[in-house]
Amino acid sequence: MFRRGFLPPVGSLVAFECAARHESFSRAAEELNLTQSAVSRQIRTLEGIVGVALFERVRQRVVLSEAGRAYLADVRRSLGDLGEATHRVMGFAGTRGVLELAVLPTFGTRWLVPRLPRFLALHPDVTINIAARIAPFDFADDPFDAAIHVGQPVWAGGVLEHLMDEEVVPVGRPDWLTSRGLSTPADLAALPLLHQSTRPSAWADWFASVGVTTEAAWRGPRFDQFSMVAEAAACGMGAALVPRFLVEDEFASRHLALLFPEPLATRSAYWVVHPASKGRSPLLRAFEDWIVAEAKTHAE
Repeated sequence: MFRRGFLPPVGSLVAFECAARHESFSRAAEELNLTQSAVSRQIRTLEGIVGVALFERVRQRVVLSEAGRAYLADVRRSLGDLGEATHRVMGFAGTRGVLELAVLPTFGTRWLVPRLPRFLALHPDVTINIAARIAPFDFADDPFDAAIHVGQPVWAGGVLEHLMDEEVVPVGRPDWLTSRGLSTPADLAALPLLHQSTRPSAWADWFASVGVTTEAAWRGPRFDQFSMVAEAAACGMGAALVPRFLVEDEFASRHLALLFPEPLATRSAYWVVHPASKGRSPLLRAFEDWIVAEAKTHAE
């Protein structure tokens, strides 16, 4: 809970941030379309509330005091948060509800977004905002209604529901099937191998699953996201292990081909998660029911 007596006027905070950025009351006045004296009054009001000088005069210009520098970072963050919160609530205009989703980048681009029109057809007055997140976060600090998680069913303060297990397959350019003389899985050990950076043992695990022992499984460039790995493979940089469902379009367009049919079932799975501290709204319940059904249909 905040203490009301410690909340300065927003106008004073805006004037302070602007004057600090320019190190000039007059330039702040120009940006804010105020008089210089009005900016000075806002700063004096703020200094009266906090009880310390926020600026010092040095050679006819103003510079932040030590206290002002310490205060500025928090003020900027608070103003940014307030602006983002206002923008989010404006999104409720003309809708029955807004969903804020945190989604894994490649999962969102390759799987979720192409399917969202089906959900929106069922809920035409709903707005869905999507942001990329690659790691678990604290729902208390980030204003998301739900998130997509990959890995084990572990998320502090979260309630998880299973979407799908993960199965990776070796892929590469279609012409590699003939030009690289690939006849057995062991032949892949002679090729450049591409790695997803959070799955450093994936190739070693795949080779072990097909009975091949090779030190080459640990060599090769690493990429942060599966979308990068898939694109690198399509460009001929090497062979890649990627979840089959993320490269269906590349298979259809023949930008990528399945090099060998042997899959590797990983220890990871995909989950939809919402904060345990908040009950599910009817809209969130409808979305989670829909995405679970979509994942089940896709698996079949």
